[in-house]
Amino acid sequence: MNLSRKRILIIKQSSLGDVVHALPLAHALKRCYPTCHIGWIVQRGFSALLEPDPAIDEIIPIFIPSTSDPNAGRGAIQAAAHATWKTLKDLRARFRERPYDLVLDLHASFRSGLLALTNPGGRRIGFADAKELNTWFQHDRLTPEADKPHAVDKNLLFARFLGCPPEPEDFRVAVSPKAREMVTSFLEESGVCGGRKIVYANPVARWETKFWTIPAWAEFADLVIERLDAVVVFGGSPEDSSYIDAIAERMSRNPVIAAGRLNLSEAVALLDAADVYVGVDSGPMHIAAFMGIPVVALFGPTDPEKIGPYTKRGVVIRRTDLDCLACRKRSCKNRICLEGITAEAVFEETARALNLKPVRRQMGAIRDK
Repeated sequence: MNLSRKRILIIKQSSLGDVVHALPLAHALKRCYPTCHIGWIVQRGFSALLEPDPAIDEIIPIFIPSTSDPNAGRGAIQAAAHATWKTLKDLRARFRERPYDLVLDLHASFRSGLLALTNPGGRRIGFADAKELNTWFQHDRLTPEADKPHAVDKNLLFARFLGCPPEPEDFRVAVSPKAREMVTSFLEESGVCGGRKIVYANPVARWETKFWTIPAWAEFADLVIERLDAVVVFGGSPEDSSYIDAIAERMSRNPVIAAGRLNLSEAVALLDAADVYVGVDSGPMHIAAFMGIPVVALFGPTDPEKIGPYTKRGVVIRRTDLDCLACRKRSCKNRICLEGITAEAVFEETARALNLKPVRRQMGAIRDK
């Protein structure tokens, strides 16, 4: 299939990690067909991730409130329904003027199927195992390979189906030059001297079951600062500041807190400046993996085989003595899967990733990805 000068629409509106997982597809398509036009429907909060990427010709931001977010209040379903109707109407008017030739539905939901229908004509492609009746919307349905369960491999089915097998260069995240300058200034103002290793620490995620513990994070960060003379930078959104402040208050050393002080584009640039990512299963973890920096990831309720760091430079730390791993619960009264991971175990893997000190692997707590 020759896609030269064809208009290709990607639908992957959220979440941050899922959007990152779809980037290699866009890069592969643009590499094979430089004259194709790639549009992307994405939640506006994540559009900054795509803005500096030269492979994306048209960003189509939408805003539909999440009904599954733990912080979604009363009336969330009604607000989402109203926003969905308005979005469908606006997209229909937009695409009527310039429709797309192909629509790639990577989100695989009923709502994304409706979004695809707003494009008049065109060929719609989705997953054969999609739920929520999404398969009803598709002309072509791609069947994931059983031996490749990772989300990135599933998305790359589209690339192979369209004659663009991925290359190593496709696994990347673009960094805004302006954001890079801002991060340089931020680190200088925070007293980060040249030559010191930077540990990007991310203790937060959308699910409370993915959280480690405040005492463990504080102990880990102190170990890194005291024994490795490295800088610990806590990343996160403004909503995460109180949790990260609680970690800092328990520490005997001073970390750098970037949470609430950098936007998404700048957070990407900060990850690009870091020497290692240490944190929970989250969007920044996937960004770090595609940037090629070492990743030390803590897993409990989610399955690293499906959504772990997609890199050879990643280590997954998780309990191996539990039957409830990868339960996908967003709330749990007994979060032993992460509470059983020690600060010393995470520190040792971090030191190993930084090549600063030989470490001893703690058996039963760590598994390589």
